[in-house]
Amino acid sequence: MKKYITLLFILFAGYTYSQDYFLKENIDYSINPAEDFFTFANGSFIKAHPIPPEEHTYGIFNLVEDSVYVYLQRICESAMNDKSAVQGSNVQKIGDFFYSGLDVKTIESNKLLPLKKYLDQVDKISNKEELIKVVTEFQRNSVSPMFSFYVGQDLMNSEKYSVYISQGGIGLPERDYYFNNDERNKNIRTEYKKHLGKMLGLILPKSDSKAPQTVYNIEYDLAKASRKLEDLRDDYANYNKKSMKELSKLTPSIDWNKMFVSFGLNNINEVIVGQPEFFTELEKALDKYSIEDWRVYLKWNVLNSTANLLSDDIDQMNFDFYGKVMSGTTEQRPRWKRVLDNTNELLGEILGMEYVRIYFPPEDKVRTKEIVSNMVDAFAERIKKLDWMSEPTKQMALKKLGTMVKKIGYPDVWKDYSTLTMSKDSYVNNVLNARRWQFNDMVSKYGKPVDRTEWHMNPQTYNAYYNPSNNEIVIPAAILTVPGKKMSEVDDAFLYGFIGASTIGHEMTHGFDDQGRLYDEFGNLKGWWTAEDSTKFVKKSQLMVDQFSNYVVLDSMHVNGKATLGENIADLGGLVIGIEALMNSEEGKSNKEIGGFNALQRYFLGYAYSWAVYYRPETLARRIMTDVHSPAFLRVNGPYSNIKEFYGAFNVKDGNKLFRNENVRVQIW
Repeated sequence: MKKYITLLFILFAGYTYSQDYFLKENIDYSINPAEDFFTFANGSFIKAHPIPPEEHTYGIFNLVEDSVYVYLQRICESAMNDKSAVQGSNVQKIGDFFYSGLDVKTIESNKLLPLKKYLDQVDKISNKEELIKVVTEFQRNSVSPMFSFYVGQDLMNSEKYSVYISQGGIGLPERDYYFNNDERNKNIRTEYKKHLGKMLGLILPKSDSKAPQTVYNIEYDLAKASRKLEDLRDDYANYNKKSMKELSKLTPSIDWNKMFVSFGLNNINEVIVGQPEFFTELEKALDKYSIEDWRVYLKWNVLNSTANLLSDDIDQMNFDFYGKVMSGTTEQRPRWKRVLDNTNELLGEILGMEYVRIYFPPEDKVRTKEIVSNMVDAFAERIKKLDWMSEPTKQMALKKLGTMVKKIGYPDVWKDYSTLTMSKDSYVNNVLNARRWQFNDMVSKYGKPVDRTEWHMNPQTYNAYYNPSNNEIVIPAAILTVPGKKMSEVDDAFLYGFIGASTIGHEMTHGFDDQGRLYDEFGNLKGWWTAEDSTKFVKKSQLMVDQFSNYVVLDSMHVNGKATLGENIADLGGLVIGIEALMNSEEGKSNKEIGGFNALQRYFLGYAYSWAVYYRPETLARRIMTDVHSPAFLRVNGPYSNIKEFYGAFNVKDGNKLFRNENVRVQIW
């Protein structure tokens, strides 16, 4: 019966499927692409790759990352076994770090010993001044109690670094977990309090039965003062420059100047405060809770930030909540992978140097640059043809696009880790040493010229980003990987969807989404739109907010259309730019068939394959609450339903699920 229905559909659609295209094994031919293109393109892939018990999400990301893991593991094991490694060399640092993470015997025997000095510091706190002193020390170790701190480019003057402080200090992933009253979140709060009790029982006297509720109460008050996920995307509202005197008025109990000097920051005159009302409430909390309460809170922060580095019983206890309850994962990943994750995070560019030497051949970079160039040209043409934007704003948009920096593959200048020390003695100490090194590296930038060569992602990372302060797109080598294929083995139409639209065009469009459009060509938060054009943009964007807010993805959970707006605009923008770039290429012009699919069809299949990702229900629920990206299946079906070329390529008609009336289809860039 299924074969008969499928055959009727194929004949009705007006084309036949050949079984020789390399994506054939991913396609579920029983699904009408006009009803659910994500499942049509990836259904068989999903059936063939069930989520392993140790993963909360699975898909194409994992295929690429697993291939990267194999190679990075070889690097780390080779370094670990290199008896001739010179002390202080990159090989010694990688080898000792990796060894310490695999040294289960020492980790098990140490138990909580690596935390003793930090817990002892907390025990000695007797007043607010000493409390803030310990908070300062913990911030340097990336424990980050009470609030978040960082040094970064000034959003309104990208030529200098500024000091930022913002809301933080909570143990659940996002503030709404403390307030949403659906059964799922009620259960998470119940389990979290149980988790607090179990963990604090490891470091506090059994008589201290109120400790878990104390920690929860403090976090609840901090969460109550925190802004919602969607509100954090308003860069103007979250840019509040304060003098040191003004900052002290917000929080008289905190000597910020003393704290900053301890960080290595002298003569700080101004600080950018993300959410001033949060710090007003933090000051109230400093008065509301006793020193003993704050001691308990700080001990929880120390333990929570290092639990996955400690003995198996503590590590497992941490996983039981954050892995099982929050993400639905039933088993831990192998230890070597977890240690490699930390090695990659903390010593990433050392590993990256070797990775790109072997796995990113020069010809791949050349082909990628060609696609980037064609995507830029296509975007420029689209801007020129916009019927809703005035000429003055178009000229500014073209200027910004023309000056956008493109970083492809790997850095031209690598980080210098010479001042970082590693040993085989303690995994926790190695991680904290690396965190302190990263903190000091960040702080050391203050007062220096902005380093625009710096990368904020490793070459071996399957991801990419747009940095508005530098007006740059950054495309690491790993995200240019097609699982099981060399780039030279796949056709242009596929690549324009798989890489051009989903990554290059997506990141380019971030420079012109609801946040990125607020920055000028130099990376400054500075208006360059006419008021009329800005109003038109907001009106068009609201259609996308409405579209995605109406998607119900789990039980009664809706996508947060406001929080995901920037990513949804970038997905749609990348796709329409990619179509134009493809149609300007030789393969696009000929529209030749490969494996029964013409160029435009292969383009849409390629893009869909780049989002062949699926989740456990618990993870999907967490992502809806905490992630500014829509779920992967909606990153395909959502934008496709707005694109006229998709309607023609796959015969989408009124009555199909992906059909949307023209008056509500989103068309921005």
